[in-house]
Amino acid sequence: MMLRWGKEHDESSEEMEVIGFKVLGSDGEGVIKPNNNNKRLVIRSSRIKVWMARAITTVLIWTSVVQIMAIGEFWAPRFLKGMPYHHCFNHHHPSDSVQNPFVLPHKNHRAIVLPPKRIYKNNGYLMVSCNGGLNQMRAAICDMVAIARHLNATLIVPELDKTSFWADPSEFQDIFDVDNFIASLRDEVRILKELPPRLKRRVKLGLFHSLPPVSWSGISYYEKQILPLLRKHKVVLLNRTDARLANNRLPPEIQRLRCRVNFQALRFTSQIEELGKRIVSILRARGPFLVLHLRYEMDMLAFSGCTHGCDSKEVEELTTMRYAYPWWKEKVINSVLKRQDGLCPLTPEEIALILTALGIDQSIQVYIAAGEIYGGRRRMQNLLSAFPNVVRKETLLEPSDLMHFQNHSSQMAALDYLVSLESDIFIPTYDGNMAKVVEGHRRFLGFKKTIQLDRKILVRLIDQYSNGSLSWDEFSAVVKKVHANRTGSHKRRVVIPERPKEEDYFYSNPQECLQLQDELPLMRST
Repeated sequence: MMLRWGKEHDESSEEMEVIGFKVLGSDGEGVIKPNNNNKRLVIRSSRIKVWMARAITTVLIWTSVVQIMAIGEFWAPRFLKGMPYHHCFNHHHPSDSVQNPFVLPHKNHRAIVLPPKRIYKNNGYLMVSCNGGLNQMRAAICDMVAIARHLNATLIVPELDKTSFWADPSEFQDIFDVDNFIASLRDEVRILKELPPRLKRRVKLGLFHSLPPVSWSGISYYEKQILPLLRKHKVVLLNRTDARLANNRLPPEIQRLRCRVNFQALRFTSQIEELGKRIVSILRARGPFLVLHLRYEMDMLAFSGCTHGCDSKEVEELTTMRYAYPWWKEKVINSVLKRQDGLCPLTPEEIALILTALGIDQSIQVYIAAGEIYGGRRRMQNLLSAFPNVVRKETLLEPSDLMHFQNHSSQMAALDYLVSLESDIFIPTYDGNMAKVVEGHRRFLGFKKTIQLDRKILVRLIDQYSNGSLSWDEFSAVVKKVHANRTGSHKRRVVIPERPKEEDYFYSNPQECLQLQDELPLMRST
């Protein structure tokens, strides 16, 4: 028992106080004498001991609970690992989310089964600034997730392009379901909506490294060049993302992760998905429909320098626009030669001939997945005459339905993307980013029919038919023959190591993932 000297202690009267008692030692008898003034101290001390015991017990219990939950998350139930990851995930009763920590509540009373978190040592924070239109950015996001995962970095939700021709102010969360993006990939890579506060302050002071990665780079480039920068600076910004990862010669787990991000994690917001479903429902109620990605908008023509069918005033207008954008590097363009090489988008007049020659039913609905067609109704007249059931989202919906999407070209493109996936036939008139990404997605969904037009052959055939060298029957027969095996069926990507820009694009034919579409859990990297 602890002893302390009493307040009245002096040399003549050696008095020691034991808690609650006084010990008198002056007469040598060692009498223990009760101290009434200290009775309260005994009671108070007992209460403190009880309180401390309860507090310690509570702390121990909560520590145990946290440890058990952490172990449970690390050793996730086997059924979670074996559960198929369809691109809309599996849905369970909302009450499951209360009992199961791996179920994330979702809008519309849906619940998403979450994979267990991947635990790894963080090598730094990777920021990404995407450039281009919706589908160029979509592919770039898939690449950046795969790179961040391979480098054991923490990815910050990518920033979308707001300075391109379209000047769309949309943020990531305005187009994609950001919570699903983060949660569905948590067993691969840690993704944050923003930098931690300390690092945000560093970035504001310019204490980070920024660079554009080399185009078509293999994974070794990122290991040797980007990883050391991450470790040194802690924060690295990749300020351009278009085609910065190679199509081929990558580890299979990288390719599978690119697919998983594209087909599962990058889900559009519920507002976009619901309106997309409404458009599809309206079209389905009227019968079969074909989606024509008619890439004949002003920006495409100005950028490409393709002016076939345009008058002199339009040619001048398109040329002026091309010179107005300094990041469009090619300025002097021979439109005739470019068209002969198959590098121009087909015109509305040309596509009217081609659809007819292919034997497309003229009563089918033709949904135009595009912005405003350059030249307006004058350029669309031949197509409208051949296929009277031409529709657009603007003609299928009320103006109020699209009010939220006005001046947001990427959100409008997202609606067209969803309709394109569901169409009976998809036909792009130019092999831009949307054409390629939709083609690959339709392959993944079961090799849905996508007619890949051979523009180089077609323009020659059209010119021969126009000048009378070919009869209609001859023209139609050759067009059908040329495209008999260009319908989005299974094939291997063309690989050209020394010219990656000319080889088949990964996202148009993600062959590493197509055989796994019925076994999606295998898409996880190891």
